[in-house]
Amino acid sequence: MEVKRFYKNQTEISAAINKVIDSYLNDKIDEESMVKNIKIIYENNYSKIIKNGDYAKVLKQRCGKRRLEIVSKVIS
Repeated sequence: MEVKRFYKNQTEISAAINKVIDSYLNDKIDEESMVKNIKIIYENNYSKIIKNGDYAKVLKQRCGKRRLEIVSKVIS
């Protein structure tokens, strides 16, 4: 599974994060691939993902608490 490096807005980022994590949870991709893709999205779109030291409001609403917990564990 390949993801884009750069996204136009937070809605596209949240859709990409959801797709990657859901694919992993449904056993369509392995853990290594999920981690790699989340890191690519996070590192290249940091300014759109993090606002004032926390996840952007759009991401919180569209991704949900559980998926963002997974993202936090992957990037730490």
